[in-house]
Amino acid sequence: MGNRLSQIATRTGDDGTTGLGDGTRTSKDSLRIAALGDVDELNSQIGVLLAEALPDEIREALLDIQHDLFDLGGELCIPGYENVDDSQVTRLDDLLAHFNAALPRLQEFILPGGSRPAAIAHVARTVARRAERAIVALGANEPVRPACRQYVNRLSDLLFVLARVLNRSAGGADVLWQQGRNKAPKAE
Repeated sequence: MGNRLSQIATRTGDDGTTGLGDGTRTSKDSLRIAALGDVDELNSQIGVLLAEALPDEIREALLDIQHDLFDLGGELCIPGYENVDDSQVTRLDDLLAHFNAALPRLQEFILPGGSRPAAIAHVARTVARRAERAIVALGANEPVRPACRQYVNRLSDLLFVLARVLNRSAGGADVLWQQGRNKAPKAE
């Protein structure tokens, strides 16, 4: 991995470029930087969720995920570097199975809301989906290993499940979508 920053305001990016982990420079609007930015935003959104009161097992899972997202960012910032492995994706699959086991089967679509922690988890889920789209776009133009895509795909699913778990742990339930709720009744 590249050197750690010892100075933050380097001014080297004033020309619209930024340095990658291998020392090369690229445009700040490149697909690689877009993917990196979305992963960074996702990690920050999980940090906001961690600022809430959470059950210990969810807190521990999210802390592990934050470390994984740094691994993912490391892989994305150095073309050809491998830093995410299948065991990290498998761990998310295991967490999905664990947290999903206690939830009732979905009968309807749910709205992103309920308790504050659940709503924050839903926002993180949408950021994960955006990060996934950015990684897919990057992969259409440059090599990206499948584990990177798979990780954020599973993570968005896990964040959806965690939102449901968090609503229940707060004493609530899923906020269900009511199709046509605000439509005017049809005249007969």
